[in-house]
Amino acid sequence: MARRDSAPRRYAEAAFEIALRDDAVADWREQLDRAAAALDSADLSETLANPALPMRQREDIVKGVFADLGDSVRNLILLLLRRGRIRQLPRVAAEFRRLDDKRNNIVNATATSASPLDDAEIQAITARLEQMFGGQRVALETAVDPDLIGGVVVRIGDRLIDGSVRGRLERLRNKLAAGAL
Repeated sequence: MARRDSAPRRYAEAAFEIALRDDAVADWREQLDRAAAALDSADLSETLANPALPMRQREDIVKGVFADLGDSVRNLILLLLRRGRIRQLPRVAAEFRRLDDKRNNIVNATATSASPLDDAEIQAITARLEQMFGGQRVALETAVDPDLIGGVVVRIGDRLIDGSVRGRLERLRNKLAAGAL
């Protein structure tokens, strides 16, 4: 199992503690998500990570681009910039979301199907997953993979529930190859 990079986790945990103290978790989450989305622009990310550009100039860019964010969030971004970790901002934001979801007893899941799921199917899968996970709320994202042939594959954290036709065919093939049938 791959080890999580601990730096983004530590920054997110510290930010989360501050957000809890200030009773501003929702604001922090929204602002970190906006900042991470802005940093996804390859030009901005490259510019801010460029050591050839003086630090003062990069700080001014951050202050200009992220002027609409709260002071605390902007200070976190400046800290990441000064420590040479600005490219980790999207992972810090993702880790912050994970901490907030954990606090709110929400489990994130992804359901991949061969064709788009309709609302009734999404609700049924969500209800079944909530039942499986002891009443925890499930935030379900959907994806489409035509290679599945049919059925659904659900990923929740490190758990994988394979109800796809492709998965069933692979298991059948393995049994036949092992001589179990």
